[in-house]
Amino acid sequence: MHAISPGDVVRSHAGRDRESYFFVLDVVGGYALLADGKLRRVESPKRKNLRHIAFITDEESKVRIKILRGEKLQNAEIRKALAAMVGAAE
Repeated sequence: MHAISPGDVVRSHAGRDRESYFFVLDVVGGYALLADGKLRRVESPKRKNLRHIAFITDEESKVRIKILRGEKLQNAEIRKALAAMVGAAE
């Protein structure tokens, strides 16, 4: 099993946001802070238990690099990157 870390793309498998894709902004004490750029924006990330999300990919992207460097992110960047990754995976 892959340890979830900042910059990973994950899918929720529990809760109202089930089957939604997110970028992991940070991991703190058994919880991941998630953003999708639409409903969960960078300014107010979703705090979700690590047991309720599944690792999808840690593929290199501009968004992942920005997250790892601690640079400021735009919600539009997250939306576009997720759309490209999820569209390619399906």
